[in-house]
Amino acid sequence: MRVRSRLGHAAYGGFVVLVYAFLLTPLVIVVVASFNSGNYLTFPPEGFSIRWYAKFFDSDAFMGSLFYSLQLAALCTLFATVLGTGIALYTVRFAGRLREQIRLLVLLPLLLPEILTAIALLFFYYNIEDVFDWAGTSVGFRNSFWGLLIGHVLVTLPFVFLSISAALHNFDRSLEEAARSLGADRYVTFRRITLPIIKPGIISGALLAFIISFDLFNISLLLKGIGTATLPIQLFDYVRWDFDPTAAAVSTVSILVTVAVLVIVQRLVGLQSLRF
Repeated sequence: MRVRSRLGHAAYGGFVVLVYAFLLTPLVIVVVASFNSGNYLTFPPEGFSIRWYAKFFDSDAFMGSLFYSLQLAALCTLFATVLGTGIALYTVRFAGRLREQIRLLVLLPLLLPEILTAIALLFFYYNIEDVFDWAGTSVGFRNSFWGLLIGHVLVTLPFVFLSISAALHNFDRSLEEAARSLGADRYVTFRRITLPIIKPGIISGALLAFIISFDLFNISLLLKGIGTATLPIQLFDYVRWDFDPTAAAVSTVSILVTVAVLVIVQRLVGLQSLRF
């Protein structure tokens, strides 16, 4: 039995190692290829060079799209987290018979292909602007930053909602009742009791929102404003005409942005707070 148990643990460990190798090998290849000294994106690299990173940081188009994506992802994270927290609280605690309908409505962008959501939003923006133009006013949703932000919030909201809903379902309501019995009002109870307990769900949902928004492609492609581009779109336009290691350098920077977000969270609140 001990031999079988050890063999089982070894087989399971080997399977986990293979899964992680399968997931991480493409990332490692991209990072290594970004230091290629050759003129074409190949692996293994012909030599070591950082000139492609210099080309990336010297490119106004790439740097502009990088800061544009960071700004968009940050605002998307803020709005998606606030909306997701409010909707999750209402759905779990107050929705009653409408709970499943609200849940399905919030999760609908997650169930549909992203391209369909983008097309639906595009048609909606055109129709609503025609209505406002007919009324003699105008709104700036079509081909604008705010229209693109709405699309990103719509796509990332289900992830925040699911994360916070899971934290609320495991919540012990007697803690709130004890706080209220000791004289705390609703605001103090939420700030001192509810919010710290559901903080892991809020943080994990916000992380997912930022990372997904930073990498969104279809929504950004159809809803972006004229003359603007997020980093994934700028990279897509670049590799259509050039196939040098600059593309790998841009991809590596995107990976570093994700890692930097995790490091910042670890410094501020600690990743151990994400454990339920």
